[in-house]
Amino acid sequence: MAAEATAEKKLEDFEPQKKPKRNKYAFACAILASMTSILLGYDIGVMSGAAIYIQRDLKVSDVQIEILLGIINLYSLIGSCLAGRTSDWIGRRYTIVLAGGIFFAGAILMGFSTNYTFLMCGRFVAGVGIGYALMIAPVYTAEVSPASSRGFLTSFPEVFINGGILLGYISNYAFSKLSLRLGWRLMLGVGAIPSVLLAIGVLAMPESPRWLVMRGRLGDAKQVLEKTSDSKEEARLRLADIKEAAGIPESCNDDVVQVNAKKNIGEGVWKELFLHPTPAVRHIVIAALGIHFFQQASGVDAVVLYSPTIFGKAGITSDTDKLLATVAVGFVKTIFILVATFMLDRVGRRPLLLSSVGGMILSLLTLAVSLTIIDHSKTKLTWAVVLSIATVLSYVATFSIGAGPITWVYSSEIFPLKLRAQGAAAGVVVNRITSGVISMTFLSLEKAVTIGGAFFLFGGIATIGWIFFYIMLPETQGKTLEEMEGSFGKFRKNSSADEGVNGNHRVNGNGQIQLS
Repeated sequence: MAAEATAEKKLEDFEPQKKPKRNKYAFACAILASMTSILLGYDIGVMSGAAIYIQRDLKVSDVQIEILLGIINLYSLIGSCLAGRTSDWIGRRYTIVLAGGIFFAGAILMGFSTNYTFLMCGRFVAGVGIGYALMIAPVYTAEVSPASSRGFLTSFPEVFINGGILLGYISNYAFSKLSLRLGWRLMLGVGAIPSVLLAIGVLAMPESPRWLVMRGRLGDAKQVLEKTSDSKEEARLRLADIKEAAGIPESCNDDVVQVNAKKNIGEGVWKELFLHPTPAVRHIVIAALGIHFFQQASGVDAVVLYSPTIFGKAGITSDTDKLLATVAVGFVKTIFILVATFMLDRVGRRPLLLSSVGGMILSLLTLAVSLTIIDHSKTKLTWAVVLSIATVLSYVATFSIGAGPITWVYSSEIFPLKLRAQGAAAGVVVNRITSGVISMTFLSLEKAVTIGGAFFLFGGIATIGWIFFYIMLPETQGKTLEEMEGSFGKFRKNSSADEGVNGNHRVNGNGQIQLS
């Protein structure tokens, strides 16, 4: 009887009544960290409309506009490549501050640009800041979040990207009535405001518990875990998992311990990722890089960046009407990304991703057909115009409910602790290169193969992506970060979220830790 009472007492630690307090703290941390993603979203959204006025004011060609819009993705690679090592060196928290500071400088430079060259310099600085932000936000959020709500919280960066896009679209519309020389400069310059708010807000954030353990600060890590876990028992188990992954004996309970710093700040990581990976790590790398590639290769940045161009091809002629239509795109993206955040930990990553990409394929092919019909028609076909606008909205909706947030959630949670920062950075590199290629070639592509042909191409790529996801991506819902590696290494469907077992505990489909 005594043993049963003890067991019941231990199980009470996992009862939901303690959950709200812990999740509120993790929720606040995730929001503050994810604010960095507003920077990228605002830049994408504002450039879609500002490009119209930049081209008129600076008298530049379509190719120069393509480069101006897309080059920031390549510039961001510098930040992404540096962010992994920087975050292991100074911590996740201060890397977020650094990202905001760099973007602030870039936004100011763009706002005061006097010519195309000056504007490109501002894009370079802002791009480096965006690269830092893209990499660090999902990593920090994944490391702070409890397993029961990690999908919900780790999707926040994508939520804020969409919120930033919407703000950029609204900024376009608000400043479009100003003079040609002033309007687009204000559109770009006010992007400095979110980075200032970020630098202030980050002071209230704790450091990542995993980074603290890597630095031997077990006492500090324990305090953060107790605040961000659903129960004290879960905090103890998470700390034990992190200590094991960092090579610290479980019996070691000192507040500060000596660790091999070089081992934990990336020594040999790139070799372990790409030159001599285990079967599980090889599978993880393929999955992470693949999901980033197909997310962007399906043409989402072409739709978001060139919405005014697409709506113009569909038959909308007024600048004001084009900008209002892009605001509608921003609203739809934001609404559906909010829906996705509540579904990630209920439905699971895999079914939501496959459903999302299926919807994207249908939307892309329908959009391609309608634009082709409009292109070959000598009269204005109202039904085709309406269908084109509707399919653009359905495309961004289906993207936002799955492929958008899951890419960042999935790639930030599947890497082992030692490889996580650099692995996530590698994913961002693929993401930004692909996005850069798409956004810097879209106008030339639509001239070469027509606007309809471009979207047929994106639809074909998305179809290949669906097949890749079905074969290569196992379910990760409800598993602790330290259990992930066991789900990889075998190229078959492994969608059961409750198969992960680590030591004397496991996580069920609801994300609750249970004793074996």
